[in-house]
Amino acid sequence: MRLNDRGHLVIGGCDSVALALEHQTPLIVYDEELIRENCRRYRQSFAQGKHRVAYAGKAFLCLALCRLLNEEGLYLDVVSGGELHTALAAAFPPERIYFHGNNKSPAEIKMALDAGVGCLVVDNLYEYSLLKAMAKDYKRKVFLLLRVALGVDAATHHYIRTGQHDSKFGFSLGGSELDQVVADALADETLELLGFHSHIGSQITSLEAFRQNVEIIYSLARHYGEKHSWQVQEINLGGGLGVPYLPEDEAQSIEDFAGHIIRAAAEQRAVDGFLPRLTIEPGRSIIAAAGTTLYTVGSIKSVPTVRDYVAVDGGMTDNPRTALYQAKYSCLLANRATAEATKLYTIAGKSCESGDILIWDHALPAVKSGDLLAVLVTGAYNYSMASNYNHLPRPAVVMVSGGLARVIIARESYADLVRLDRL
Repeated sequence: MRLNDRGHLVIGGCDSVALALEHQTPLIVYDEELIRENCRRYRQSFAQGKHRVAYAGKAFLCLALCRLLNEEGLYLDVVSGGELHTALAAAFPPERIYFHGNNKSPAEIKMALDAGVGCLVVDNLYEYSLLKAMAKDYKRKVFLLLRVALGVDAATHHYIRTGQHDSKFGFSLGGSELDQVVADALADETLELLGFHSHIGSQITSLEAFRQNVEIIYSLARHYGEKHSWQVQEINLGGGLGVPYLPEDEAQSIEDFAGHIIRAAAEQRAVDGFLPRLTIEPGRSIIAAAGTTLYTVGSIKSVPTVRDYVAVDGGMTDNPRTALYQAKYSCLLANRATAEATKLYTIAGKSCESGDILIWDHALPAVKSGDLLAVLVTGAYNYSMASNYNHLPRPAVVMVSGGLARVIIARESYADLVRLDRL
């Protein structure tokens, strides 16, 4: 975090107060160089040789980010027709796209096949049957991975665990459906089964769960490889690396995460020399810390002997994570960042919901209406989960670098809110 001589927060060489004046608030600001740096750290620490890093688009996606990811040489993981459309509209190479989702529609599967998406990650028997029937119309190989719920119960919020046995995602480990689909796909003339995919959850700060993931999925790959005399080409380990949201939070570095997975895979390779291509799908750990949301303070309410509320011009509509996951954030007064923190404040949003609280009991200098509040580490799952609840327009998003700012998502207007309405 940088401050200038006026005591203003500086992001990507840009004065946050000047950004708010020019672009209004709420405003989400992305530090382009930090995103690029994180992409390069992943490539340098993991994507050596045939291994791949695919950015998880659900964390945040737009045309400008797709272009940046392409320039940095990453692959891309999409989970819907809308995300796929965004990637294609940005001219992201379709052969470097993985298409996920637990309920892809026939239209989405056709869209992926028409575009020549590099790999479809098949989640269940229903989806496999759709893909098999539709793939016959294409005179080329269709590459796929099978997602498997490995039973790794990661230590994270239960809403964002995905790898346990009781999950809506993936084939059950050891189930008859998985046996059936592996055998059928290997016999199919159009489909090319590359291997298996797993994802154990999100915002995971302990590396042990990732080691378990590697051990179980390697064992699974060996089992089916031996059973069908088949060489598994790829193992996709998903993403999930957590990030520090608060100054006191501990988290593993990108290098620690990548190195842990590579070492765990090397241990498996030592058993029989088996080393398929490894793919990981980080999202949050690339984009989260690069994002800062700027708000203007409005009303201030004191509840004697209880707490003081500071209301801002955004809230759960641009950041629902506190309401959904009890997520915790840190903030500061971007226009008076050097002032001493003297009081606890609870940061409330403007939606008509008691639960629209961004931060509980945070130390700040004496807050005044009109102050500029910066909430840190809001780059992941904020704009991508934003809504128009209470008919609030979604904020603008700017990318900053070298003291220059460019709008990458325009602010919604009131006219946008009724654009699709019909009388």
